[in-house]
Amino acid sequence: MKVTDILNRGIVNLTNCEQEPIHIPGSIQPHGFLLGLSGDEYTIEFASGNCADYIAYGHTQLLGKTFSAIFGAASEGVLKLSASGNVAAEPFPITIDDKYFLCSVHQRGDTFIFEAEPAGEAEKFSSDAYRQTRQFLSYMEHTSSLQQLCASVARGTREITGYDRVMIYRFDEQYNGEVFAEAKRDDLEPFLGLFYPHTDIPVQARQLYMTNLLRLIADINYQPVPIYTIDNGDRTNKDLDMSLCVLRSTSPIHVQYLQNMGVGATLTISLIHNNRLWGLIACHHYSAKNITPPVRLAAQLQGHFITSQIDVRQTNEEYDVSRRVNEALEQAITATIALKRLSLVQIAANEDVLRVCNAAGLCIIVNGVLYKGGLVPADAEIEQIVARMRTLAPGASFNSSHLAASTPEVENMCVTVAGVIYHPLDIADRNCIIWFRPQTIREVNWAGDPNKAIIKDANGLHPRKSFELWKEVVKCRSKPWLRPELNAAANYANALQKHVTYLALEEEERRYKRLSEVLKESNEELENINWISTHDLQEPLRKIQLMASRILSEDDTQVADSELVRKMNDSANKMQMLLSELLDHSKVKNTKDAIERVKVEGVLKEVMEQLHDMELEKMAKIVVGPLPEINGIPVLLKQLFVNLLTNALKFTSEKHAQVITIVEGDIANAPGLPEEGDYIHIVVADTGIGFDPKFSETMFRIFTRLNPHGTYPGTGMGLALCKKIMQSHKGYIAARGVPGEGAEFHLYFPAEPI
Repeated sequence: MKVTDILNRGIVNLTNCEQEPIHIPGSIQPHGFLLGLSGDEYTIEFASGNCADYIAYGHTQLLGKTFSAIFGAASEGVLKLSASGNVAAEPFPITIDDKYFLCSVHQRGDTFIFEAEPAGEAEKFSSDAYRQTRQFLSYMEHTSSLQQLCASVARGTREITGYDRVMIYRFDEQYNGEVFAEAKRDDLEPFLGLFYPHTDIPVQARQLYMTNLLRLIADINYQPVPIYTIDNGDRTNKDLDMSLCVLRSTSPIHVQYLQNMGVGATLTISLIHNNRLWGLIACHHYSAKNITPPVRLAAQLQGHFITSQIDVRQTNEEYDVSRRVNEALEQAITATIALKRLSLVQIAANEDVLRVCNAAGLCIIVNGVLYKGGLVPADAEIEQIVARMRTLAPGASFNSSHLAASTPEVENMCVTVAGVIYHPLDIADRNCIIWFRPQTIREVNWAGDPNKAIIKDANGLHPRKSFELWKEVVKCRSKPWLRPELNAAANYANALQKHVTYLALEEEERRYKRLSEVLKESNEELENINWISTHDLQEPLRKIQLMASRILSEDDTQVADSELVRKMNDSANKMQMLLSELLDHSKVKNTKDAIERVKVEGVLKEVMEQLHDMELEKMAKIVVGPLPEINGIPVLLKQLFVNLLTNALKFTSEKHAQVITIVEGDIANAPGLPEEGDYIHIVVADTGIGFDPKFSETMFRIFTRLNPHGTYPGTGMGLALCKKIMQSHKGYIAARGVPGEGAEFHLYFPAEPI
């Protein structure tokens, strides 16, 4: 049997440390031993090289054997019970060769990873750490702020673990860390308030902190112990995922970093809040130090206590802010402001709107007009910022306390604009409200220059060695927006959006009202003009006609040219006819006053009697088929059919005799039929001269003539009058014609009462 180690020998330095596979180092720390078990028999597939230091078997003797064959059936029973998940996730005791071990087991893929650390018999049943935890929990209940809670946790964790220094380490948005609370030996230099750059903890290390909440290094100067496995000639899948292992060996880069700090041992506990790495409990000892699994568990519970209290403590700290902004929000929303464009000026000047989110200035943009209040930049700068907001978050809200990070062009505006809250006020993102905060200049104390986190010397790249205080003056950042302020701003923006919408509707209503008044005045003026044209002008026309008739009736040889007088008389008659038809057109109105059930055949009988002489003159024939009753105004219907039949008799063809038919049409095959509604269809067809189909729409316009003046008599008003009569009946008229063959006029009357 050939045995080989799985030690990860990849070359790691600071240029590629973010890709370092720290979860598969292939080695462990030497304060315990590790086995990798597979299959139902728990066959030992992996074994650390230090097994012989703790038990009577070396790794070569263990590989390929079953767990029960080495440790006995009783130990295997305890192992199975823990591996099944039927007991609490805590270390369990196993006695091997009269030696006590505290062990843990977890599964990664198809492998069960067994870790064992030697322990005294007293430690096997120790409960002191748990009693300390309960006492500490009671103590925490008497703290009010998050900082006080963290300080208490730091002190309590140090009492439990005995480390020289315990720090509560809090991350910002970029994962720069701040020492938020600290408990230490009196002779040590304080780290409280110091900041550490995000490069101190690479991305994959933060991801591992999310997976495994506890990491222990008992001795910074330890020699890694390789893990061995049987070499079957194929290294595929021989890496062992040690993400959850307590004994997992640590990155040499991190070890060098801690050595540069002068640390001898560490314990790190993850603080997870809202599925994000909120911070760490970082315990440092300045010599080698190991703590038992029960003490580790007790320390880990301190982290759980912190994360369970973050929301409560932050809410408690933000309560006063929340109370004040909500009062301002209520006053701003309930302010009585008229629905006028001037109201936006009043809103922008209202200090309660600034206090909604404790801003220094605001700007409301509606229809391209800026309404400003408080401390704001110039109009051109505001428009530049808003354009950037619409790019960063199109159609959505946006907030930042460091606007220059996403909008570098505002760096010269930081005196007034370092932080913003932006809310669109419509779907199209044309209108918006934006609150501004100026920069708050502050001094940040870094543990070493963050710009020199990596140093280069003759031996290559290394983690920084200097942790001396390095001060940075931070500019172009505003005071951070608190959650109550963001919520209040969102609520007010929603209320303002409704106000702007109502304002737009009110302005639209006023605009329509003004248009209606203008239209009413125009209609009155048109009616007056119509009255003058149809009444006042007829009197001089009658006099012209009368004088022309007298002249033509007298046998006066002194009249130089009676033909000119005759033309004058014809023109006067034509003008009188036009005015008469204009008057008829103006009388047709959309009204329901005279609507009744009408027998169309009865109306046509009267029309045919009126046109009888013209029918004989044109040698035409009018045929009326069975027609239904319709809802209509008899006098207008009579005028409708008079116009249609007069047109048909007028525009006859020389090729054949004129035949005019009035019948009920097939509604399923009708031109110009409206898409909706139930209609009665009547067709008036003739065999006259017809017309070009391209005129089927325009022929119903007023004064439209399809034939040259003088060819056929008429004013071009007849079909326009027909269309208006059909409109007054809520109906439609359509035409279809073939040149030289004839024309059809399709009338659609609503089947239901109008």
